[in-house]
Amino acid sequence: MESASAGFRKELVSRLLHLHFKDDKTKVSGDALQLMAELLRIFVVEAAVRGVRQAQAEDTALVDVDQLEKVLPQLLLDF
Repeated sequence: MESASAGFRKELVSRLLHLHFKDDKTKVSGDALQLMAELLRIFVVEAAVRGVRQAQAEDTALVDVDQLEKVLPQLLLDF
């Protein structure tokens, strides 16, 4: 069983993907789910790191939505 700290559960990733599929019969392999879970984990960690750096640049002790909104455009371009 995967721990919560290991990343996103495959069931959650599958659900997120299927929300955007046009055909309800579309299937996703286990390897594809594992790859997407890892991509989501890396994306979230990178967003957190960039948010922290932005907060530090602004001499702010806490990261909030403002810092994430500032780093999001470049983050999306990088991914």
